[in-house]
Amino acid sequence: MQTSVTFKNLDPSDHLKSYVGDKLDRFDKFLDNPAEANVVLAVEKFRHIAEINISGDRLSIIGKEETVDMYSAIDMVLDKLEKQIKKNKEKIRERRSASKNRNRSMLDEIGNPPDEDSDRQIKIRNIEYKPMDIEEAVLQMDLIEDNFLVFTNARSDQTNVLYRRRDGHYGLIQPSS
Repeated sequence: MQTSVTFKNLDPSDHLKSYVGDKLDRFDKFLDNPAEANVVLAVEKFRHIAEINISGDRLSIIGKEETVDMYSAIDMVLDKLEKQIKKNKEKIRERRSASKNRNRSMLDEIGNPPDEDSDRQIKIRNIEYKPMDIEEAVLQMDLIEDNFLVFTNARSDQTNVLYRRRDGHYGLIQPSS
């Protein structure tokens, strides 16, 4: 890992540089590609501040810690960064496995794979609809974020669909008698 260390209100120390560099090298096993670390070590009155910014491998992580000892501040911020890196890597693994599972489940009802040229996917969602009049359906539409509401018209006992139009008004689809 490429590391740059900056000292603020503190005499530059090769020992601190090598300490931070050695500790940051253990993160290479978590990262697939080379990363860059910018380290700022500062002293303000009695506070020792260690701030580390790691960028690369499709992530950017910043950690900052303040203690009364510089070495403990460095260790604590590195522990924070390690947790963040592991968390981000786990998210990436979950997304990859979810997309693989989604691709496997794109078989249609008959068991045939979808056309490779087709980008269209059909998402099936089962809903329960209850009897209500049109005014109540409009009130329900104001409460939900969906663009449509399927309900049974209480007056006609037929299934209707109330939808939100682009102009902000509502439309009603009902079967012809």
